[in-house]
Amino acid sequence: MPEQLGPDPFLWLEDVTGDRALDWVRAHNEPTIAEFGGDNFEQMRREALEVLDTDSRIPYVRRRGEYLYNFWRDATNPRGLWRRTTLDSYRTEDPDWDVLIDVDELAAQDDANWVWAGADVIEPDLTLALISLSRGGADATVVREFDMRTRQFVEDGFSLPEAKTSITWETADSVLVGTDFGPGSLTDSGYPRIVKRWQRGQPLADASTLFEGSASDVSVGAGYDPTPGYERLFLSRSTDFFNRESYELRGDRLIRIDVPTDASISTHREWLLIRPRTDWQVGSTVHPAGSMLAANYDEFISGTAELSVVFEPDAHTSLESYSWTRDRLILLTLVDVASRLEIATPGTWQREPVAGIPANTHTVIVDVDEYGDEIFVDSSGFTAPSRLLWGHAGQPLVEVKSAPGFFDAGGLEVSQHFVASADGTRIPYFVVGNRDSGGPGPTLLGGYGGFESSNLPGYAGVLGRLWLARGGTYVLANIRGGGEYGPSWHTRAMRENRHLVYEDFAAVAQDLVARGITTVPQLGAQGGSNGGLLMGVMLTRYPELFGALVCSVPLLDMKRFHLLLAGASWVAEYGDPDNPEDWAFMEAFSPYQNISADAHYPALLMTTSTRDDRVHPGHARKMTAALEAAGHRVRYYENIEGGHAGAADNAQTAFKSALTYGFLWRMLGR
Repeated sequence: MPEQLGPDPFLWLEDVTGDRALDWVRAHNEPTIAEFGGDNFEQMRREALEVLDTDSRIPYVRRRGEYLYNFWRDATNPRGLWRRTTLDSYRTEDPDWDVLIDVDELAAQDDANWVWAGADVIEPDLTLALISLSRGGADATVVREFDMRTRQFVEDGFSLPEAKTSITWETADSVLVGTDFGPGSLTDSGYPRIVKRWQRGQPLADASTLFEGSASDVSVGAGYDPTPGYERLFLSRSTDFFNRESYELRGDRLIRIDVPTDASISTHREWLLIRPRTDWQVGSTVHPAGSMLAANYDEFISGTAELSVVFEPDAHTSLESYSWTRDRLILLTLVDVASRLEIATPGTWQREPVAGIPANTHTVIVDVDEYGDEIFVDSSGFTAPSRLLWGHAGQPLVEVKSAPGFFDAGGLEVSQHFVASADGTRIPYFVVGNRDSGGPGPTLLGGYGGFESSNLPGYAGVLGRLWLARGGTYVLANIRGGGEYGPSWHTRAMRENRHLVYEDFAAVAQDLVARGITTVPQLGAQGGSNGGLLMGVMLTRYPELFGALVCSVPLLDMKRFHLLLAGASWVAEYGDPDNPEDWAFMEAFSPYQNISADAHYPALLMTTSTRDDRVHPGHARKMTAALEAAGHRVRYYENIEGGHAGAADNAQTAFKSALTYGFLWRMLGR
């Protein structure tokens, strides 16, 4: 309950698997399912599952040596298959897949609800893999060594119990590992504080310590570059979510890579790339935040390197991502949130467009062969299904796979608008709706606004089928806090300036009504995680702007967020509630502390997952209980599995989607 009313009476709901708390969950799940679980729900659930399970989806791949690897889920394999094929086979309509691991079969053998969490395959010989498996979709995983030749897990191989582990190969007989080594080995955020070198056949307790951070750090980590001739062992210490000290370990010598702690770095062969998040002055030159700089790695370490500018942002353009082929650098940039793909030549760093990319589409770099020159790129739009393009650096890309359309987009149009936020900053947003609607209608507004994460206009089959095809309008807001205009779009809305995120979103909501796209009773909004916090703020500070809100896996109690699971790692984003100066500005945007019994709140659906070990389900539980105590109605649903994604497989995702859109149509479709 709000802090000013005394001790928190709902603290017991933070007991994730306690009997009393789970009884409360079941008592709240049942009426929500009963209210929205009718024929319309079943129809939407089936439609969503059809999209998620269809074999006509594109099987996205990653090259490892001569094979293309893919992880695949469908109706027959709900937990999934880790499989591979050749390029020639992949380019046919019906590739011949070689299954390496059947996760459903493994789950049945182990009597465990395994969710695939990835495979780290040793390079360059690709003979061994470290397989990570999660129970129910949690961030914590178990790790098992897998032999790619025998298709068997290695008896007495590298194996770790459930923990938030970081592990990677150094050699076939040694790994670099950070995990729960016992008391004091984790940070306050629950991530590894110690990195060790673990030799084959050695008890984990005897592994040699390479590096340690402090308990107040977010985490420490290790990485190994096995590129022949450029083998390097890297260690890092993340002092907060956005600042990191990076080192190379040469023998017993720890060498600091002397860049700003808020800069991200990467190496490829002889090159070091540096991306500062704030302006960086080197000599008399100021390199702006969001630029990319290059230097010869060895020269940089010795202090003799000259920096070359690879990319420099402007008011409209930012660098979204990049990848290396062996000899070329692929850059994905955004121009007012529209994608552009370019290729740069090391040394001169001259850039040229990648040929073959359709205009006005959202582009994603799917895979790049860092040992060759192969490129896979996905291209899609709100109304244009994905096309997978393939080719070689410096040559036009060609389509090798295409996804079907999951909804009729014939009457839909996409437009981009800008609105002035409270401080005058122009905020872009996209509108997808029926061009002949003839007036305002049910509209769903989505946003995130945090951690420099960009919201980009790609194809979403479930959204299209359950919302757009039924006559709804969808709006994507590119508010501050994200990365759509580079790191400064994020940094200007951190901590004491967090209010800008919420003012931006409110400005978009008001503009949608002013333009006649919707009305307040027909306007809904949806967000998860940090976007769930956004929904909580809309509920408590801007309730008059919305007819309904969907708040998923949210942060809501900002007085205690840093004490729950990974919350301590986000203090740099939001502030430290134990610091009175920080709490002075945080209290204003903490939804749990701003519930009012006198306010009229829009309809609310709150969803979370018991197995979310990143954002504690106590946030959603306590907020719901406090709202109910203040006389407000909340529809609540908590999935027992699912992790931070809220769902562990396609069936659970379809269920959650049907529940969400069923709620929105019931509340907004009047």
